[in-house]
Amino acid sequence: MPSSTPLALLGSLLSLTLVAQPPAARPDAARPETYAQTITADDLRKHLTILAADDMEGRETGMPGQKKAAAYIAGQMAEIGLKAIVPAGDGKTAYLQPFTLYKKTWGEFYVKAGKKQFAYLKDYLTNGLLNVPQETSYETVFVNYGIVDDKVNDYVNLDVKGKAVVMLDGEPKNADGSSAVTGAKEGSRWARPDSWRIRTQVAKDKGAAQVFIISASTPDEFKKLLSERGALQQRFNRLGLKPGAENVGTVGTFMISTDMAAQLLGKKPSQLTKAIEQIRTSGTSTVGKLAGTVAVKAERKDENVQTENVMGYVEGSDKKDEVVIVSGHYDHIGISPDGQVNNGANDDGSGTVSVLELAQAFAKAKTEGNGPRRSMLFLTVVGEEKGLLGSEYYADFSPVLPLANTVADLNIDMVGRVDDIHAKKSPSDNYIYVIGSDKLSSDLHRISENANSQYTQMELDYKYNEPTDPERIYYRSDHYNFAKHKIPVVFYFNGLHADYHRPGDDVEKIDFKLAEKTARLVFYTAWEIANRDERLKVDSNKP
Repeated sequence: MPSSTPLALLGSLLSLTLVAQPPAARPDAARPETYAQTITADDLRKHLTILAADDMEGRETGMPGQKKAAAYIAGQMAEIGLKAIVPAGDGKTAYLQPFTLYKKTWGEFYVKAGKKQFAYLKDYLTNGLLNVPQETSYETVFVNYGIVDDKVNDYVNLDVKGKAVVMLDGEPKNADGSSAVTGAKEGSRWARPDSWRIRTQVAKDKGAAQVFIISASTPDEFKKLLSERGALQQRFNRLGLKPGAENVGTVGTFMISTDMAAQLLGKKPSQLTKAIEQIRTSGTSTVGKLAGTVAVKAERKDENVQTENVMGYVEGSDKKDEVVIVSGHYDHIGISPDGQVNNGANDDGSGTVSVLELAQAFAKAKTEGNGPRRSMLFLTVVGEEKGLLGSEYYADFSPVLPLANTVADLNIDMVGRVDDIHAKKSPSDNYIYVIGSDKLSSDLHRISENANSQYTQMELDYKYNEPTDPERIYYRSDHYNFAKHKIPVVFYFNGLHADYHRPGDDVEKIDFKLAEKTARLVFYTAWEIANRDERLKVDSNKP
C-alpha cells in the first residue's frame, strides 16, 4: 500500500470525523414547549368571540349560521397553512367535507275549529307522531276525563267511533279531596304525568279518530310548556345519515288550552270554564253534551339537509402514513322559539377554537422544520347535537384517511368553564375531566398522565370515566365514533353547568386561562403520540 502524504492524511482524518459524528441534536425550537406556548388565552378568545357571536345564529346544523362558521374555520385553516385534504373533484382538494342528512319534519300542520286556525307549538303540542296528509274534519265530543275504571266510566252509552274526543287532564275528586277513582287521598294512574298514554289508548280502543286533552296548567304554565317543547323539538328534529321510516299513525294526541277546547266544542271560553268547574267541584257529568267540529291536517315530509365537516392536514415525516386526529364539534342548537340565540361558546365553541390553536402550533413546527413524524388531522365536525352525526359520517362512511392508519383521536368538547362540582374546591380552575384514555390503550393513558405531570400539572379527574357513572359521558361526544372502531381516544371535558344548551352559554363566561391550559395538555399529548417510535398499542378493552 503506498504511503499517504501529510495533507492527504489530514483530509482522510477530517472525512472520517465527519462520517463518524452523531446526528446533531434538534435545536431548542424543536422542544414542544416552544410550540405549546403559541396556544394562548388571547387567541382562543379572539376566535371564540367570532364563532360564538349572535350573527352565527347558534350554528345549528344545516342552517346559515353553521355554514358561516364552517367558512370561518376553513379560512383560518388556510391562513394557518394547513393542507386541504378532502377530495373535491378534478384533482382538487378542499377543507370542507360535504354530506347530506335526512330529516323527517312537519309540513302543513294545523287544527281548525270555529273561525280559528291553530298552529303547532304556538297553540298546542302533540305527544307522538301522526300523519293526516289531507285536511280531515271530525265531529267533536266531550268525554269528561276520558277514564274507564272500576268506579268511573266516561264512555258509558257513548259512541265515539270516528270522532275527535275532548277530555280533561287529571282525574275527578270527591268533596273531601280524595280521588273519585280510588276513594283515597292518593291519586290513581289517571293523575300521573304520563296518563295521556292510557287516555289515548282507551280512546283509540273505543274508535276515536283524534284525542284532545285540555291541559290542567294555568295559561302561563301552558305557554311555558309550549316554549320548552319547542326548544326540545328544535334540538331533536330527527336528522339522520340515512332516510328512514317513522313510527306514525293517524290518531294524534293533542295537548290544548281551555280556550282552544272551547272552539272545538262550539262554546265560549267562559261557558266551557264554568262547565269544567262544575265537573271538578260537584262531579256533574257533561259527557256527550258538549260537541262541535274540528279539522286537522298533519303532514309529515322528508327534507334533505346539506352540511359539512371541516378539516385541515399537517403531513408527517418518516411516519406520515399514520395519523393522529384532534377533533371538536363546531355546531350548536341554534335559535330558541322565543328568538334567543344559543351561542354555544362552551358547547362546543371552546373545543373548536382549541382545535384551531393546536393546528396553528403544529403547522408552525412544520414550517420551521420541526414537524411531527406522524401526520395530524385537525377535524371539526358538525351534527354532534343531532346525534354525533358528523363524526359518524367521517368514521363510518367517508374517512378521508384510512381508519386502519388512524393512531388516536383527541377530542375536545366543553372546556374552559368550571362545573358546580369543582366550583366548591380550591383551586377551582385547574382540572380537566379525562375520559376514555385507558379504555383501549395503556400507552395512551400513560402518555396522557406523563404529559400532564411534566408540563401542565392539572388535576386529571376520572369521575366520568367510570363505567358506572350515570351520565355515560364516554358515549356522548364525537370521540366515541372512533373508539367503536378500536381507535384509542381521549375526551377532554370541564363538565356541565347551568347554561348547558341555554342562551346563557356566552363568551364572557369562559375561563380562557383554563381553556389555554387544557389545550396545551392536549398539545403535549398529541406531540408525544405523533413523534414516538412506536404506534400506540391497542391492548385494553374496558367498558
